[in-house]
Amino acid sequence: MQKLTLNGRWLLHKTNETDTIPATVPGCVHTDLLAAGHIPDPYYRDNELEVQWIGETDWTYRRVFAVPTDFLAHDHVLLHCAGLDTLATVTVNGYSLGQTDNQFRTWEFDVKEILRPGENEIVVDFAAPLPYGRAREQERSLPNWGTDSHKIAGGNWLRKSPCNYGWDWGPKLTTSGIWRDIDLIAYNTARLTDVYIRQDHSQPGQVTLTVETAVENGQWSLVNGHLSIEVTFQGEIVASTTCQLPIDHCQLIIPSPRLWWPNGMGEQPLYEVKVTLLADDHTLDTISKRIGLRTLKLDRHPDEWGESFQFVVNGVPFFAKGANWIPADTFVTSITPEHYARLLQDAAAAHMNMLRVWGGGIYEPDIFYDLCDELGICLWQDFMFACAAYPTFDDAWMETVRHEIEDNVRRLRHHPSLALWCGNNELEQGLVGNEWTSYCMSWADYGRLFDQLLPELIQQLDPQTDYWPSSPHTPIGNRTYFNDPKSGDAHIWDVWHGKKPFEFYHTCEHRFNSEFGFQSFPEPRMVAQYTLPEDRNITSYIMEHHQRSGIGNQTIIHYMLDWFRFPTSFANTLWLSQIVQGMAMKYAVEHWRRSMPRGMGTLYWQLNDCWPVASWSSLDSHGRWKALHYLARKFNAPLLVSGLEDAETGTVEIHVTSDQLQTVEGEVSWQLMTVDGEVLLEAVTAVTIPPNQNSLIETLNLQNALAEHGPRRLLLWLSLQVDGQTISTNLVHFVRPKHLELPDPQLEMRMVDENQITLTTHKPALFVWVESLAADGHFSDNFCHLRPGESVTITVQTADGSLPTPDNLRVQSLYDTYQP
Repeated sequence: MQKLTLNGRWLLHKTNETDTIPATVPGCVHTDLLAAGHIPDPYYRDNELEVQWIGETDWTYRRVFAVPTDFLAHDHVLLHCAGLDTLATVTVNGYSLGQTDNQFRTWEFDVKEILRPGENEIVVDFAAPLPYGRAREQERSLPNWGTDSHKIAGGNWLRKSPCNYGWDWGPKLTTSGIWRDIDLIAYNTARLTDVYIRQDHSQPGQVTLTVETAVENGQWSLVNGHLSIEVTFQGEIVASTTCQLPIDHCQLIIPSPRLWWPNGMGEQPLYEVKVTLLADDHTLDTISKRIGLRTLKLDRHPDEWGESFQFVVNGVPFFAKGANWIPADTFVTSITPEHYARLLQDAAAAHMNMLRVWGGGIYEPDIFYDLCDELGICLWQDFMFACAAYPTFDDAWMETVRHEIEDNVRRLRHHPSLALWCGNNELEQGLVGNEWTSYCMSWADYGRLFDQLLPELIQQLDPQTDYWPSSPHTPIGNRTYFNDPKSGDAHIWDVWHGKKPFEFYHTCEHRFNSEFGFQSFPEPRMVAQYTLPEDRNITSYIMEHHQRSGIGNQTIIHYMLDWFRFPTSFANTLWLSQIVQGMAMKYAVEHWRRSMPRGMGTLYWQLNDCWPVASWSSLDSHGRWKALHYLARKFNAPLLVSGLEDAETGTVEIHVTSDQLQTVEGEVSWQLMTVDGEVLLEAVTAVTIPPNQNSLIETLNLQNALAEHGPRRLLLWLSLQVDGQTISTNLVHFVRPKHLELPDPQLEMRMVDENQITLTTHKPALFVWVESLAADGHFSDNFCHLRPGESVTITVQTADGSLPTPDNLRVQSLYDTYQP
């Protein structure tokens, strides 16, 4: 098989007009217009509004390309389009090859008789998506959340990234373009069209692989062909076999297998499976798949609380810690492999072992899944249906969906990181009813796709991966009770949308929390990049334009005033919003980890951003860590010490939660201190920490100290040591921080190495953070608590490689946010 890429330089113009600009493929119209200087940056101020015409316009991509004579001498020549966004008509040398209607499908066209040696021309015309959606809506309007505020209507009629039409964290920038590779493929005789690898771990000391293949052979007799299969690990062949066609599956045994584990549970060894199709010892085609040897299942069984919902890897249940993933840029072709790597490495650095690929985005490119395999990040993979009703009554629409699912399941199923296929996001949360209405679709039409077609395709194409129809979903009893705490997964939005206090999380007893979240603003450096100085007030038009949740900014302030003193500057308002966000998620995750095995997963909303915006993310759109991400690294720690205070009784429960697979010996220490730094009580307790569970270590009765000193003047410091090393710390306060009588901590910073600083304090200091005033900075720790007599050493890495100095670093704490 030979491949001739058509990626690279193309020309772009409005359909039926002649003026062209250079275009890059893969790419999209917006990024090509931006590169040519024809539109302003859509992310700056409210420039988004000035480019809405792009989604209303028909566009044409064209290029001339050369085809060698020997390339055309092959028996078969195909045009292979890995992704066309979305309503495309493809023409080669004046011959119309066909039309496309699905961004998520792979499209192939036979061009053997159309191409000629030497110069050829390809033209791809894209019809505007927005008029198409309006026309379909006029035929029949489909329920679609958010179209009265942050979303353009009609997107649920078209198989295209739902958030391309806007979301409550993303802009309305509806794209067109050749968004994935486009190639010519030439081959003789036959080619491999599918390779599926099943694993059998039933025999100790070995794993049996069953490799199933599909061959496209035209009129060629399969009697002449055979398959050669090799499995390698770190460059060494560990198993091999050959199979004579027409047998379509072969078995290999991997001796002494090295198992793949999620992040924090073990290593991520990866094996290469190479399948070669031969005829008379001549290679016709080769496909390679990189796999990890593991079992990974969703375990649901009756228990004392209802029905479990836990993931089990290699026979070991584990607590899923992570977040929800959205597209890392509105213009997804702008996301580089380096950006993917940075975001996913940062997820792993925060001890995450699972991400949910949310159903309103895209099926991510191969690099995303490869990186998750390497990092041990398990993936809850939604299909791309979210927050809307869909026309499952339309047979043509259902047929293109069938192809979409087949293409993507075949592409992704071999990844060891793949943990679950999920039908959709939130349709069962109010978008389905007994019959079609203005606000929901019928259960009958819903079931055609999510209860019938999808599970049937998964059973056919990937039976070793579990399927879940919706998130959230209640599998037992009343399906419309979508957040039943006894079974299934839940989206907990009582905090934020429901305005309930953070303490509400401590009452939640759900089995798996696949969405919950709290917003914050990006840091001042980011805000400065999309605003003018006069915009820098959170109630300004531009700041509200970069806030897509209708209740957003006022809700941030509502909770901020519940917990903290009002900040004295715009910059401090931004920073304090991040501290509030981190506190909210800390309350939730620590509670659910203490609740294991009743609850066995927390995936907060959301990990990342697609543009500069106030949102629920812990990493902003440039990948900067918000306070939440620094706190997540602590509350997701494999060994976590936490405290559960009861202000009424004056008691504090001290818990240690372990994700380790072995028993650990350690010491828990606690210290009751006044806000001035006076130590009142302290103790150290030796602890034996059992694996993979939570342990209540002891309950402190601090009534007398609280009565004598008052809750506004006391802090309880917790620490867990193992082998003499402090591996987890925590802080308990008995009133909300706004009522703590904190003095000036008198923080000090000194350089101890060219890229290291040490922080010390004279008085207790809460939420101490370092800010880089020059280049972007990443810190080994930030938003930490400091008590007198201890220090923290922080490594500073700048984006441009420059060395930090005391003049371009600033250290602050909670105390500074409300001081004039």
